[in-house]
Amino acid sequence: MTTADRILADLAAVVRRAFPDRDFPDAVSDDTRVIGDLGLASIDVVVLAEQLGNHYGKPLPFGAFLKGLRERGADDITLGELVRFLQAHV
Repeated sequence: MTTADRILADLAAVVRRAFPDRDFPDAVSDDTRVIGDLGLASIDVVVLAEQLGNHYGKPLPFGAFLKGLRERGADDITLGELVRFLQAHV
């Protein structure tokens, strides 16, 4: 299993690579929101999902992950939620 710290570092690198023209905060945490704090749009989340699959070399079930978030009424994703999802699937 990949550690949460390693996944968070991977995630930061993938976000910076996928969106090189954006200015992201240097410090992020489990509570950092993908849309609210990083400024990504919903279409950017789709791009991020694809880039993470490429980074880890396998397709990831992001559709099911996002559906679960919508069903519970979440309107944003925290990096902690994303890290836990990746821990379960990489």
